[in-house]
Amino acid sequence: MATRSRRMETKLIHEGEPSPRIEGAVSIPIFQSSTFEYAGQDSYHDLRYIRLNNTPNHAALHRKLAALENGEAALVTASGMAAISTVLLTLLSPGDHLLAQDCLYGGTHDLLKGDLAGLGMEFSVLDGTAPRTWEAALRPETRVLYMETVTNPLLQVADLEAAAAFAREHGLVSVIDNTFASPVNFRPLDWGFDLSIHSCTKYLNGHSDIVAGAVIGKADAIERITHKLNHLGGSLDPHACFLLHRGLKTLSVRLRHQNESALAVAGYLQKHPGVRRVHYPGLESHPDHARARRLLDGFGGMLSFEIEGGVEQADAFIENTTLPISAPSLGGVETLITRPATTSHAGLSPKDREAMGISDSLIRLSVGLEHPDDLIEDFEQALSRGRS
Repeated sequence: MATRSRRMETKLIHEGEPSPRIEGAVSIPIFQSSTFEYAGQDSYHDLRYIRLNNTPNHAALHRKLAALENGEAALVTASGMAAISTVLLTLLSPGDHLLAQDCLYGGTHDLLKGDLAGLGMEFSVLDGTAPRTWEAALRPETRVLYMETVTNPLLQVADLEAAAAFAREHGLVSVIDNTFASPVNFRPLDWGFDLSIHSCTKYLNGHSDIVAGAVIGKADAIERITHKLNHLGGSLDPHACFLLHRGLKTLSVRLRHQNESALAVAGYLQKHPGVRRVHYPGLESHPDHARARRLLDGFGGMLSFEIEGGVEQADAFIENTTLPISAPSLGGVETLITRPATTSHAGLSPKDREAMGISDSLIRLSVGLEHPDDLIEDFEQALSRGRS
C-alpha cells in the first residue's frame, strides 16, 4: 500500500514490491511467460497476458510508479510515444480540439500535426507563460490541455499552476509530460494535473538500455487508457519491466547529482566568452527562473546552449569534446550531447523549428554522473580549440 508520507528515496525502494516476496527473492524475478492460467476472470482486460500489461512485473511497476507521484494508478507502455499517443487517442475523438504548449518534443509535435490531424483532431498552441491569452484559444470542442513540465529543448517552465487551474475551470483534461523533471523534481498530480506522462527510457530507467513509457493518474482514467493500450498493443515486455524496476531504485541519488552537476556546467557556460546563450532554469538569468524555483524541487540534468558561430562551429565543438557521447535521448548515467535539429526535432520543418525558437546550431546536453569538474574541463578545451 502506498504511503503518501514516505519520502521519495524510501518510496523508490519499497513501494509496489510483492508482499510476501516471491520465494523470498529480494529482487522481483522476471516473469518471462506470455500467458498465465485462467483464474475465472470475467473480463478480457483482466486475463493474465503480456499484451494486457498485467504480468507480476507490470503490476509491481504500476504500484511503484503510482506511489511516486501520489496517483491512484499507473500504466507502463512500450515507449514514451506509446504513452502519449495512447492517452490522446483515449481522450480525443474526431472533431475534438486540443490546446498544447508552443514548444514540445518533436515526436509529440509530429503526432499532433500529422497523425491526429489525419484522424480529424485539431490543436492550437499556447504561450505557456501567458495564461491571460489562453481563453481566446478555447473552442466548444476543446477537450484536453497538454503541457511539458520543462520543455524540450529550450528548458522553458510554463505557468503550470495556472494551467491546471485553467483546465479545471473549463472542464478540460490536463495532461503533462513530466519526463525532464521526473517525480524527484516535480509531482504533477499534487499540483492539480489529471495525468502525468513519462518517457521511462530517460531518467526513470537511467541506464540507456531500454525504451519504455508510463502514465499516472486516477484509477478510472488509467483503466480507460489501459483498455485502449490493450487494443493498440503497445505493451512493455517483462525483461524491460525488470530493468525499469531496477533502474527506478536509484532515481533519487542519480537525479540529485545531475541537478547539481547541470547547474555547475550551466553556470560555467554562461560565463564563457565563446558561449552566446544558455537555457537552464536554474540560472537566475533564465526568464522562468523564479517560477522554476517555486514549482520544482530541482532544476534537472538537461540544458541547451549556443556557442558563437553557426552550425559548423556547433558540430566542431561536439566533435572536440571527449567525455559526452554524441547521441540522441537523455537521462542516462553518461553525458549525451546532440543538436536537436538533427535528432529530437529533426522531423519538424525548419519553419516550425524557427517558430519554436530552436536554431539549427542549438546544442542540447544531458548531464550524466561524471564529475562536473571533468565535464567543465572538457568543455573548456573544446571551446578553446574552437577559438584557435
